[in-house]
Amino acid sequence: MEKDVVQIKCLSDNGRYADLINGVVFGGRQVVHGDDLSEMDSQTGFWRAFPGKIVRKAGKKYRDLVRKVAMGVNFTIIGVENQDKVHYLMPLRTMVYDVGEYERQAAAIRKRVKADTSVTDAEFLSGFKKNSRLHPCVTLVVFYGKEWDGSRDLHGILDFTDIPQEMRGFINNYQIHLLEVRKFQNTDVFCSDLKQIFDFIRMSEDKKGLRQLVQGNAAYQSMDEDAYDMAVAYTDASELIAVKEFHRKDGKVNMCKALTELIEEGRKEGREEGREQGISGMILDNLEQGVSQDETAEKLCRYFGMSSDKAWEYLEKVMKDVRA
Repeated sequence: MEKDVVQIKCLSDNGRYADLINGVVFGGRQVVHGDDLSEMDSQTGFWRAFPGKIVRKAGKKYRDLVRKVAMGVNFTIIGVENQDKVHYLMPLRTMVYDVGEYERQAAAIRKRVKADTSVTDAEFLSGFKKNSRLHPCVTLVVFYGKEWDGSRDLHGILDFTDIPQEMRGFINNYQIHLLEVRKFQNTDVFCSDLKQIFDFIRMSEDKKGLRQLVQGNAAYQSMDEDAYDMAVAYTDASELIAVKEFHRKDGKVNMCKALTELIEEGRKEGREEGREQGISGMILDNLEQGVSQDETAEKLCRYFGMSSDKAWEYLEKVMKDVRA
């Protein structure tokens, strides 16, 4: 599965989107609800007006996800960028996204101001009235990798060599709002299945802990398919995708049964591999000790409960490998 596609599909649900905002921004307080969110074009960019020409877009950027979020009589724009790997220019990238959104808003205001004959000369020149206001914009970066070793602000990617300290204070900084999923301990701030998704990803490298997590939580017995796919995609557990069809019903997937099946299959494969090694070991030991082939075949039948034909099949295979 394409991770970006899976993530976008999952978080496109406004309930989950609102839950992500509440968990990351408000520490779990239920400030934003799914009904407060409106979809927006994920395309943003820099807008410019040229003398005698219509306003046009000078550059295009595409966010992963973006929503208009109603807050009382006002609203803010909240975007989400998902990262599986570290992006070392993330401070600049998110700054460009946010600036592009502010430019988009300013362009819309500019068109209205230019058509308003009551504005002052300064307002007409600015394309912005004295009392005009832009709506706030926030970008959340959700990181699914193991370790974010990149900068978390703009200053971290600037070269300050020989730059006086006094000058640094004049150079504006820009921070990223980073959620490291694998290090996020308090998933109780989430009320939706984001908790199960993030916990599964967070525990994915601890096989025992993962098994206890899934088998001890009823929520994993009936996961939305989108949530299941997202949890699996970001842990590279392709086997769980392969068995999903056997545990899906009415758009829900039983993660408990899927994981248990894989564990049992792994044990079965391990037992079969051990049995194969035991058979080969016995044949080789008998060959080294000069035991006849007839007696070796008889031992295979007696110790491993196989038919005479199967015993001779194993015997001939091992002898062939030895001769090779």
